[in-house]
Amino acid sequence: MQDSYRRLLEQIREGQLSVEQALQKLRALPYEDLGYAKVDHRRLLQKGFPEVIYAPGKTVAQIKEIARRLYDRAVPVLVTRAEPPVYEALREEFSGAEYHPEARAVVIRTAEKAAPKGCVGVVTAGTADLPVAEEAALTAELMGCRVFRLYDVGVAGLHRLFDRLDLLFQARALVVVAGMEGALPSVVGGLVACPVIAVPTSVGYGAHFNGLAPLLAMLSSCAPGVAVVNIDNGFGAGYMAALINLSGEGGGAD
Repeated sequence: MQDSYRRLLEQIREGQLSVEQALQKLRALPYEDLGYAKVDHRRLLQKGFPEVIYAPGKTVAQIKEIARRLYDRAVPVLVTRAEPPVYEALREEFSGAEYHPEARAVVIRTAEKAAPKGCVGVVTAGTADLPVAEEAALTAELMGCRVFRLYDVGVAGLHRLFDRLDLLFQARALVVVAGMEGALPSVVGGLVACPVIAVPTSVGYGAHFNGLAPLLAMLSSCAPGVAVVNIDNGFGAGYMAALINLSGEGGGAD
């Protein structure tokens, strides 16, 4: 976004744009009103990462148009909860579109990857939690974080977690994803110094209530430094972990 303002000012200085033309362009910098969507270009200045497209509920044509408006501002495009037909449609217009099936997400990059910063860890209780965990990991990576993954280390076999404590201690922020009874974030929160973002998943049997049981368990955690996002919200957890990591807050090292 800052680059957009800079280019605009340089074009005025060099006589490539009139004041009236510049004013017209400025109207589109905060957001673009497409009628069915208001594409928020200010999000990059505000949060350090552009607006993200949530695919469900949108038509393919709407997703393509929003993606185009973001891509034209030279920012990375992330489409979450995207099914393969959405990816195929985007690939027709953006040859560099990438599909990440485990994360159920499409990524369209506009520049080479920068060197990742800090350290975010994504931890799961079970293998069935991977789709939510991968959404979190991909989000944090796109925001510029170094990310490690530690999967299937739930409380049914805690020795698996204890074998990798050295890895956990490197993180500035941890995303801990669990279904069933949702106990893992409390355990991890009692072991590490950095903030833990707990993610309940809709993985489990009947009394699990599609994620409500682990959500309530995580909200009731007695471990300090554990915050909770909504059920299956890997994106929200990855985003928060990245903000913590990139601000330099929390424990761990670069």
